[in-house]
Amino acid sequence: MHVKEQFDLTGRVAVITGGAGLLGVKHAEAIAEMGGSPILVDVDAKRVAAVAKDIAKRYQVAVEGHRVDITKPAAVKKLRDTLLRKHGRIDILINNAARNPKVEGGGMAWSRLENYPLPQWDLDLAVGLTGALVCSQIIGGTMARAGRGVILNVASDLGVIAPDQRIYRRPGLREDEQPAKPVSYSVVKHGLIGLTKYLSTYWAEQGVRANSISPGGVFNGQDKAFVRKLTSLVPLGRMAQPDEYKAAVVFLVSDASQYMTGANLVIDGGRSVW
Repeated sequence: MHVKEQFDLTGRVAVITGGAGLLGVKHAEAIAEMGGSPILVDVDAKRVAAVAKDIAKRYQVAVEGHRVDITKPAAVKKLRDTLLRKHGRIDILINNAARNPKVEGGGMAWSRLENYPLPQWDLDLAVGLTGALVCSQIIGGTMARAGRGVILNVASDLGVIAPDQRIYRRPGLREDEQPAKPVSYSVVKHGLIGLTKYLSTYWAEQGVRANSISPGGVFNGQDKAFVRKLTSLVPLGRMAQPDEYKAAVVFLVSDASQYMTGANLVIDGGRSVW
């Protein structure tokens, strides 16, 4: 097979959770650009419908937006059944949905480990980790029965290294008031890498591959002081742009990576090297 053909996703149906979010939209654009049919899943019904319509118009491929609570197995099963009736197949699952409370603004004492609310922990793990498990069970199981498929879990550089809490500090606040990157974010992203390894061996004989990607920080209008502190930790000296992971996503969900499973692709500007 020629290299160009290995990246072709024509006719493939790709479910993307968190599809209306910053990176979810970019994942969908990448799938669409290579001829695939992105199925955007999100709890924000209005936004996911608008995003799907926009991508379909720009890329001239079939795109769908579905409101689904991925923490509810019955809702995910309903989505799967709908897609199988309509398309007859599901080829790709991108577990992208996550909660990521912003703490760059300061004054977020609740985010500190000592204060972290258990309901917040439960919600973060439900969306980021349990949701990925539920989707993998139901959609991954469907792909395994079909004898083919790819699962991509979207982790983070903070699934490989610990957060450097110094970059979140704000002048003028007492130590017990300083914001911190929540513990749940690290646990979810480390857990996704563990889930990836588990899935990669569990369904290997059924033709289902599973890999993860660990993006570095994406610039999205954060304040200048935070950006300056974060980029000082990155050898390339900058944050990522939202579309810089698109080619890597295509690689990981296409036949271009057909001999790759159980791996975690780190794309963080070199931050985890230092």
